[in-house]
Amino acid sequence: MSTTYQQDLFAGKTALVAGATQGIGAVIANQLAAMGARVVALGLGQGDGTLSPAVEVREADVTRQDDLDRVLADLPALDIVFNCAGIIKRGEEHDVEVFQRVLEVNLTGTMRVCAAVRGRLKATRGCIVNTASMLTFFGGGLVPGYAASKGGIGQLTKSLAIAYAADGIRVNAIAPGWIATPLTQALQDDPARSGPILARTPLGRWGTPQDVAQAAVFLCTPAASFMTGVILPVDGGYMVS
Repeated sequence: MSTTYQQDLFAGKTALVAGATQGIGAVIANQLAAMGARVVALGLGQGDGTLSPAVEVREADVTRQDDLDRVLADLPALDIVFNCAGIIKRGEEHDVEVFQRVLEVNLTGTMRVCAAVRGRLKATRGCIVNTASMLTFFGGGLVPGYAASKGGIGQLTKSLAIAYAADGIRVNAIAPGWIATPLTQALQDDPARSGPILARTPLGRWGTPQDVAQAAVFLCTPAASFMTGVILPVDGGYMVS
């Protein structure tokens, strides 16, 4: 864990991270646990082996209300909720059924989790962080479903920030840019495609899951107590270049 944050900052807090058994979600779950939180990770399967032993894993599909009801049954209070569950089907999303599935996981799944935890977060005046994307702000020819879902996450985040404020719940989002994960490995390995990406990125490198996690966790800290409805880019400046 980076030394950016004190290790006991979330001591006594309970965090739920949906889509946390691999990738960015797993890094966020690990960081929250390292900072003292009890962390419950939701995902399909037990993950890729990167989760800390301190993180409790529960299998759940965010598209199934019965799954969420089951895993939340013994969590009467929550302080922090991250929505990281998502899929992308490059080149397949022009098929309407694939398009619909991507939206069901990425967008409706996020709303389903937010609605399910609202009462618990009201009790603690907690916070939600959703996962948007640079494609929240512009389109992608190979990924219309992903781009549409992430655009929807932006508007959902703003809408819930307004609706949940009366409950004392803050709702924000992170918007990762080009991040070095297994999903982008093919791009990283292809100089013809990675070259233009790095040329447009002012900081001149791929982002890391840790870069995203640091910013995401910031939105849950006391330092962000007057922030809600924010979509925070973590992209090395790509979107403004």
